[in-house]
Amino acid sequence: MTRPVLPPRFPATPDQIRAQVTAFYARVRQDALLGPIFNRHVTDWPAHEDRIAAFWRNAILYERGYSGNPQRVHIERPDVKPEMFAHWLDLFEEVAHGTLPPETATPWVALARRIGAGMQAGVAAARQPAGAPPILR
Repeated sequence: MTRPVLPPRFPATPDQIRAQVTAFYARVRQDALLGPIFNRHVTDWPAHEDRIAAFWRNAILYERGYSGNPQRVHIERPDVKPEMFAHWLDLFEEVAHGTLPPETATPWVALARRIGAGMQAGVAAARQPAGAPPILR
């Protein structure tokens, strides 16, 4: 039985996804807040970018080439703070609007912000002391 092919969430190509990921992480490596953290944890940038591009191809194009748990990865790194996600997302948006056409950048940024809000909440919740009331946002 073959699975139906879903159309992309919004107009995007694998080449556009690769261009965004490459441009974004070039900026991240130079960023005063995010650069030191990413540079401490990422030892193979091409492999990291390939993995993140696969994540976005899955999220946008419904390709099945990504497996992983990005929430867990961020929770396991104590130097990743919940308040950093706003800066991460602002930088992502800036790069997207400089790299992609508006019909791709705008919905992709909206998707990234939804995912980022969930990741931020998950990291914040994981860092709460045992027995603390849940964070409701």
